[in-house]
Amino acid sequence: MPTNEPTGGQTAFHDLDAYIDLPRLTGLRLAPDGTWLAASVQVPAADRKKFITSIWRIDASGGPARRLTWSAEGEGSPRFLADGSLLLISRRPDPARKGKDAEAKPGLWLLPPLGGEARLIAALPGGIAAVEAGSGTVGTSGTIVASPVLDAVRADAHAATAEADARLREERSAAGISAVLHESGLVRFWDSDLGPADTRLFAVGDRGDGEAGRADSAEASGVRDLTPDVSHSFIEHTFTVSPDGAWVATNWYWWQGQEYHSDLTLIEVATGKKRVLLSDREADFDGPVFAPDGQSLVCVRTDHDTPDGPGDHTLLLVDLAGDAEPRDLLPGFDRWPAGAAWHPRGGEVFFTADEGGRRPVFRVNVATGEVAPVTSDDGHYGELSLAADGSLLYALRDSVSEPPAPVRISLATGELGRLAAPGPRPQVPGRLEEVTALADDGKPIRGWLVLPEGAAPAPLVLFVHGGPRSSWNSWQWRWNAWLMAARGYAVLLPDPALSTGYGLDFVKRGYGTWGPRPFADLMAITDAVVARADIDETRTAMMGGSYGGYMANWIAGHTSRFQAIVSHASLWAMDQMMATTDAPMSFLPEFADADALLANSPHRHVAAITTPMLVVHGDRDYRVPIGEALRLWWDLQRHGKTAKFLYFPDENHWVLSPGNVKAWYAAVHAFLAEHVLGEPWKRPDLM
Repeated sequence: MPTNEPTGGQTAFHDLDAYIDLPRLTGLRLAPDGTWLAASVQVPAADRKKFITSIWRIDASGGPARRLTWSAEGEGSPRFLADGSLLLISRRPDPARKGKDAEAKPGLWLLPPLGGEARLIAALPGGIAAVEAGSGTVGTSGTIVASPVLDAVRADAHAATAEADARLREERSAAGISAVLHESGLVRFWDSDLGPADTRLFAVGDRGDGEAGRADSAEASGVRDLTPDVSHSFIEHTFTVSPDGAWVATNWYWWQGQEYHSDLTLIEVATGKKRVLLSDREADFDGPVFAPDGQSLVCVRTDHDTPDGPGDHTLLLVDLAGDAEPRDLLPGFDRWPAGAAWHPRGGEVFFTADEGGRRPVFRVNVATGEVAPVTSDDGHYGELSLAADGSLLYALRDSVSEPPAPVRISLATGELGRLAAPGPRPQVPGRLEEVTALADDGKPIRGWLVLPEGAAPAPLVLFVHGGPRSSWNSWQWRWNAWLMAARGYAVLLPDPALSTGYGLDFVKRGYGTWGPRPFADLMAITDAVVARADIDETRTAMMGGSYGGYMANWIAGHTSRFQAIVSHASLWAMDQMMATTDAPMSFLPEFADADALLANSPHRHVAAITTPMLVVHGDRDYRVPIGEALRLWWDLQRHGKTAKFLYFPDENHWVLSPGNVKAWYAAVHAFLAEHVLGEPWKRPDLM
């Protein structure tokens, strides 16, 4: 079992400022020479009003970590070129530009392999959103960037796209127009308004003098529009570049009324010609990764949900050189793969998948289909990179009790080595146990139990995860149980029906019955935990966000066993939510039956609520629109329920700014202290 030993003293989790200052690793890339890794690290900006990302150098042999970039605007998305140069996306201003041309939009910068100043190598009017590069190309040829372009730009000459886009942007601004006319497809996505611009892919190539073109000016010869015919096709773009830089493989979404699907498309960089590799109206193809020889690739196939059940996920092998049919690499593997990476010799593919409250690394032999685990600890792995000789695997590893940190794994012995990272590894204020219980249908339900330091019995907080197809198997910055443990609470993190890592049948148990089946599972494991001598069953609370917020609302209307409930970004009136969410087609198959939708709607049980509730929502949440919280708040008010409403005008489905993170936790802690600990209500400062 995992665990950090109790510290017996103050930790970063006892102070919200110290907690917010903890470095957050979000990305990891191995350099071509294998001696170091580029890590993306988030910390609060100097004014503490936002988080910014910088790039750190992680020594692959275990030496000290060193910060590489220092701009006030931050840098992210590190990608290596073959010579060891590092591509970065940053809003830092270009010192070579003046006036309006110096406006800080995300541009593509290059850091030389031997150090020195980064230089801007590509800029586009809409900024640059993503970058990928071929691993074997020379210079910047084979570098592909994603950038939003106004829909009205339909230039025949690819190189003219940027100039037309810049002109139209100036005209809209001068005319005072912010309106968007939609004729098909989606209107919003997560926290973004779609249109009047669509993301396109551009090739960034050398001009012959070692410099790349800057396509926001007349000097556009180095940047070419590869996808002038998109229409919301890259809302969630996952593209990759072949090792020789000649091809781009990307998902390509199609929207037709209530239907959608994502093709896997191959684009020739030199000509822009496209070839659809995989297309199925009942499936999506995402996450392509080229084999080292560029002759094949793997991708994730996700079958669409149907009224009969949830879609499955698998890895497909696609032959690019011949006529072989795509092959399922994981037949019979009852877990959902992600994050594929090839062995340098091409014989194996490595991937991760949720598994019983963890996310281990697996390997599959391409020839035989044999699947074997690479890791066997309690870690949650991602950002996989393999050494050129195939002997070592590098990754970010985290767990419920540890934030992400870089590690090195020997593929011969399985030995795990920790690499130095920014800041010391934070010690958590308590310990972690695995708990299980039997549901009323006899199915085992498992979870993690965070136990605080100090005298028992401890008050208990039940956390329900979002998704709902996810798992409590990783570190959480927003829903961090250790902040609760620092205040003396035990925290239960269960995986009820609909959770991933237990097979497709476990997801099916809750399919189309979001309320009753998961509720029964949650109550079964809560009953088992409160029966322990170290838990005080008379002082309990429940919290959840997104689907966890839905379950908070469901629980509020179906039991009075908790003293307080926190409902964040929650679904309340299901018919309203399914018609106003940014992606209603995602939910339609599961709730095609109107009676089932109504039967699973928490709002029908408002009269039965007796537990005090804290409602939390951001106005820019388009996945679960603010109307859910407004209606929940009004329903609680008109029925005379005890409740408070924490409203964020400028946050989305997540709370992202440091100040609002503090406000979120301060309000939650104060609410629980009043209703669970019996302390007088104390309104948090500055609210």
